[in-house]
Amino acid sequence: MLGILGVDAAGASITALFWFFVALTAGGALIAVLTTRVIRSVCGLAICCLGLAGMYYYLHSPFLALMEVLIYIGAVCVTIVFAIMLAEPDEPPPAPRTRATWAWAIIMLVPAFGIFLLLSHLSLAGPWPAEPVMRGDDSLKAVGISLLTTYCLAFELISLVLLAAILGALVVAREGRTREH
Repeated sequence: MLGILGVDAAGASITALFWFFVALTAGGALIAVLTTRVIRSVCGLAICCLGLAGMYYYLHSPFLALMEVLIYIGAVCVTIVFAIMLAEPDEPPPAPRTRATWAWAIIMLVPAFGIFLLLSHLSLAGPWPAEPVMRGDDSLKAVGISLLTTYCLAFELISLVLLAAILGALVVAREGRTREH
């Protein structure tokens, strides 16, 4: 890529790709939080997770990017969509936004902005570790052995996340079926 575009153009395109993933993540998160429809929130969550996967890939972690896509988009979001499909098709009308709603929103913005400032400071001023050095082979066999030995706990925690998502989807589906009209 460097030979075709030159160093400046390649650096600019990599920077643009990073900001694209940041915008995708932030845009998906805003869609997930601000919409009143559950299916739109799930789509926003999927877009946000896709942006996170892109950022993982950008940070030289393709395995985490793949797991993000497989678990959060492929399993959690699809499970929530199935729960929505099993629930009643009608959603209740959105609650009117009162002064108390706006007051709580403003109150919650303060700690959220503080967390944002703290994380920004940590990410900009903190010492970043050096890029990891590849050891051993990175074949599919080595990845499989690592998943069943070194990363066995993480793999089991992923299955617990999926189990919690399935149980949450069942709860959502059950509430949709028993709601009085």
